[in-house]
Amino acid sequence: MAAEAFPSEVSDSDPYADNAVDVDPYAGDAVFELHRGGKIEVTSSVQVRDADDLSMAYTPGVARVCTAIAEDPSLVRRYTWKSNVVAVVTDGTAVLGLGDIGPAASLPVMEGKALLFKEFGGVDSVPIALDCTDVDEFVDTVARLAPTFGGINLEDISAPRCFEIERRLKERLDIPVFHDDQHGTAVVVLAALRNALRVTGKKIGDVRVVISGAGAAGVACARILLQAGVGDLTVVDSKGVLSEDRADLNPVKLSLARDTNTAQLSGRLVDALDGADVFLGVSGGTVPEEAIARMAPGAMIFALANPNPEVHPDIAHRHAAVVATGRSDFPNQINNVLAFPGIFRGAFDAGATRITEGMKLAAADALANLVSDEDLRADYIIPSPFDDRVAPAVATAVATAAHQDGVARP
Repeated sequence: MAAEAFPSEVSDSDPYADNAVDVDPYAGDAVFELHRGGKIEVTSSVQVRDADDLSMAYTPGVARVCTAIAEDPSLVRRYTWKSNVVAVVTDGTAVLGLGDIGPAASLPVMEGKALLFKEFGGVDSVPIALDCTDVDEFVDTVARLAPTFGGINLEDISAPRCFEIERRLKERLDIPVFHDDQHGTAVVVLAALRNALRVTGKKIGDVRVVISGAGAAGVACARILLQAGVGDLTVVDSKGVLSEDRADLNPVKLSLARDTNTAQLSGRLVDALDGADVFLGVSGGTVPEEAIARMAPGAMIFALANPNPEVHPDIAHRHAAVVATGRSDFPNQINNVLAFPGIFRGAFDAGATRITEGMKLAAADALANLVSDEDLRADYIIPSPFDDRVAPAVATAVATAAHQDGVARP
């Protein structure tokens, strides 16, 4: 489509008018055209066709529902949208790989998240970009909004603030709070690793894992891998291996250092990779090929930086048995959309008050189990986001785990 200039005469109602004729520099660009006017909208779930409908949907009928909820607050989940709506909340401080671009510029991503919630999980959601970066203000604002929503999906918030924000909201609210950059990534990584281990014939308790990156995703991946049974795990940040003798670690990193690096390694990433079975990159940068070449036979490389993986797949395949990235144009994409729609669908179906570690592990197992022995191969360790079995399988597993963990409402 050729680019079009806006008409030379513009009205006061033209959103692009600013006392002068303007030309949209993005007109005709397919990506921008898809985003024009936003990617989501609110639609009615009931019709108002006549006075009777109006009297039930609004006054006077609605007053009966309000009174009933005031007398029994649990009814809000049954008689409003609360039981199926998520707030997708950000402050715009860590958007994709773009960094701190602010709340307004983050909104297309939040709309996209809301779109994926609906398309893949049947979950309604509202994007909310907050113009505040103070942790206290952020937590207070979300907590005050919470009565409207059945769950909170935190998104694109910089570390280490994101850890404190999530922790405090979990303590304060009785609805699921989930930071997808942490836990969505961790769930899909664990699912893919389980199947990569099946391909290579290795056991999760025997492999040595090195994680590059100690931000939101790196910390969450480390935690879920430890819970899943990885016994030898080393985390590396920009200054080297996390170890208790480093004086520059924040509380989150120090806690992780105490629970990892049982081999007492030191040095940089290239040192830690010597003999490692698994490399998980969630930090960006480039790993030298000579470091990858020193990994153990049958190595697994998950280079998830996007758009530029820490190890290009062409290089990784020279030295690894299984390779995964965060990109859709290579096999084995580690994509959070495999997790978060089904996780919230399952949490809502169970009426869960929170998302437990057991629910996350169940989601990972459900994802991994969708790849049958017949289909499993080095370039197919994780199902496609367009596999219509994904969200239902994850949701069922998560809802079951919610009941087992005692967080489901009757």
